[in-house]
Amino acid sequence: MMDSTKVIAAKETVSKIRENIERVMKGQSAGIRKMLAVLASGGHVLLEDFPGTGKTTFAKALALSIGAEFKRIQFTPDLLPSDILGVSVFNQKDQTFEFWRGPVFANIVLADEINRASARTQSALLEAMGEFQVSVDGIRYPLEQLFFVIATQNPVEFRGTYPLPEAQMDRFAMQFGLGYVSPEDEVEILSAQQHHHPIDDIGPCATLQDIVAMRDQVKEIRVSVELQRYLVEIVRMTRSATGVQLGASPRASLALSRAAQALALFDGMEFVTPEHVQELVVPVIAHRLMLDPQARFSGATAQTIVEDAVKQISVPS
Repeated sequence: MMDSTKVIAAKETVSKIRENIERVMKGQSAGIRKMLAVLASGGHVLLEDFPGTGKTTFAKALALSIGAEFKRIQFTPDLLPSDILGVSVFNQKDQTFEFWRGPVFANIVLADEINRASARTQSALLEAMGEFQVSVDGIRYPLEQLFFVIATQNPVEFRGTYPLPEAQMDRFAMQFGLGYVSPEDEVEILSAQQHHHPIDDIGPCATLQDIVAMRDQVKEIRVSVELQRYLVEIVRMTRSATGVQLGASPRASLALSRAAQALALFDGMEFVTPEHVQELVVPVIAHRLMLDPQARFSGATAQTIVEDAVKQISVPS
C-alpha cells in the first residue's frame, strides 16, 4: 500500500519546483513537466533547440529551485575527458597521487552544446550517466546520490560539431525542445527582464532530500502487466519498422515506464494509464532510432515512425 502522506508530500514538492521555474520560464509548462518527470525517474535529458530559447536558463532555474550543486561544462572541440572527470595529480610532498575531481561531481551537470566535443570526450560521460560512477586510473569514484545531466545541442548549426554516438543517445531518458513561446509570453519575458533577470530572485523551494524521497515514491506507482506489455510492444515495433536501422533498446522501455510513473505521481494517481505512456512515447523513444539513408531521403522521421507504432498497437482497457 502506498503511503498517502508521502504521495502528497511528493506532489507538493513537484508543484513548488514547477511554480518556481515558471517564474523564469514563461510559457514552458509542457517542457517543465517533462524535465521534472526525468528528474523524478532518475534519468538524464537532452535539450535540442534553437539558440536563445532558454535551455541554459532552464537548467540553472532547476538547480536553484532545489538548492543543488550546479556545474556547467562548455563543450568545445579541444575539451578532454579529464576536463570533465578530473585528473590524478602527483603530490611531491607526500609522494602520492591525489585525485582532483572534475565538474561531473555535482548534483546537476549542464553539458552545454555537447555535440561540439569529440566522440572521445562525449564518451567520458557514458559511465557516469549509466552507472553513476567514474573510473580514473583504475579507481572507481561514486557520484552524488542525486546526479542529473542536462545536455544541450543546437539542431541547425553543424559546422564544427560531432554527432552523438548511439550509445550516448541511449543514455538520455528523453530528448525534447522548448520551442518558441507565444507573443503574449514573449512580451511578458521582455517586461520581466526590463531591470534585472528573474533568475536572480530564484531561491530553493525544495531540498535534495525531497527529490530523493520523490524518486522513492515514483517507484511505488503501479504499472500493470497489461500496460507493461503495451509499452514494450510500442518499443519492439520500432525495431522492425520500415526504414529503421537501429530500433529502441530495452533501456528505452525502462525509461518510458519510469517516466510514466513520475507523471502518474504528478497527477495524484496510484497507477500509470495509457495516456501517461502516450504523452511521453515520442520524447523517450524517437531520439534512439537510427534511420537508413533511403528512409531519410523519402522524408521519414523518427517521430512519425514512433507515432505510427503507437497507432498500430491496441490500447489496453
